[in-house]
Amino acid sequence: MAAENEAELSLLECRVCFERYGPGGQRRPRNLPCGHVLCQACVGALSGSGSRGLECPFCRRACRAAETSDCLPLLQLLEVLGPAGGGGGGVPSALGRSGGAEGPLPAGLGLRLALGGWGSLVNPTGVAACRRSGRLAVAHDGKKKIHVFGPSGGCLWRFGERGDAGNDIKYPLDVTVTLDGHVVVTDGGDRSVKAFDFEGRGVLAVREGFRLPWGLDATPESEVILTDSEAGALYRLTADFKMGRLKKCRMIRSQLVSPRGVAVCQTSGAVAVIEHLKAQGPNSGSTRVKIFSAEMDLVGQVDSFGLNLVFPSRIYATAVAFDKEGRVIVTDVCSQAVICLGNPKEFPIFNPLISHGLSYPVGLTYTANDSLVVLDSGDHSVKIYSST
Repeated sequence: MAAENEAELSLLECRVCFERYGPGGQRRPRNLPCGHVLCQACVGALSGSGSRGLECPFCRRACRAAETSDCLPLLQLLEVLGPAGGGGGGVPSALGRSGGAEGPLPAGLGLRLALGGWGSLVNPTGVAACRRSGRLAVAHDGKKKIHVFGPSGGCLWRFGERGDAGNDIKYPLDVTVTLDGHVVVTDGGDRSVKAFDFEGRGVLAVREGFRLPWGLDATPESEVILTDSEAGALYRLTADFKMGRLKKCRMIRSQLVSPRGVAVCQTSGAVAVIEHLKAQGPNSGSTRVKIFSAEMDLVGQVDSFGLNLVFPSRIYATAVAFDKEGRVIVTDVCSQAVICLGNPKEFPIFNPLISHGLSYPVGLTYTANDSLVVLDSGDHSVKIYSST
């Protein structure tokens, strides 16, 4: 237990000044281009009052303060824990074990492959699978923001450097892959949506009309459904990606509360959205999963309170997907697990699919052969589970 508490303190503290990170001001966690994280105060102190560069105190890589970016995984973890760190108890383990502990998986599901790791991926934020080729695209905060893995796990391409050119990516929040093989990314750095082919050639950038585009998923027709967290809206983007031409970007749902994760059912066209609800006081943030039909009628919803009625522990959903049967699957950072919530008509049920071996799951998708892909930001990896 002492080792677990020490690991939590190490994760939540700046390793230069040893002050606890916070959601704003001088304690806000910032990513350096090398992947190390410092608080805003230390970034300022190391760079001085002028515009000169700073040197990472851990790896000595030089950069400029303007090249740093918010560390969203840590900010989301702080949002889960609340200002007081959840009363000093850290992230509660609803399933009664630490996220990194080894243990049996549910019958019929086993870890087949693990990809990435620190140095290969840096604070990853999104993962998507190409159903035709079996390739995986991962968005992260490394030097090249998109990492493409082949079906066997080898690295095929890296692309999307930080910069101001049309094909550059400043801070990717999520990624999806269309059926025709285009990688689409939401860029929180310049509040845009950008599309690339699998080799990294930019084909389209949509910069107008968004306040903070966040989550996205592709439909079977190669359209893209995306959330705008600050606008509280859901959009449908239609484009000819091969020709690099935007056809239409239409708001299809409004008055959502900080929507982030989104998923499209490949059989029914239903859409699942995760709302991040705010409340006063420490440790009071929660999430709500809403399910809409293909016609965008609300057909089901469940929030943290409703799940607490069937499972007495706090749940905070960070990513959502549909399995081939149309059941809703979410990642939960409080229990460090992947959970099946069932068909929307069955809400709420609680069936853990993966309850061991995860640290901070933030991404979720299925491959064409029904393998479950989990993005674990806690150890900067992609974990692929298959039926055994």
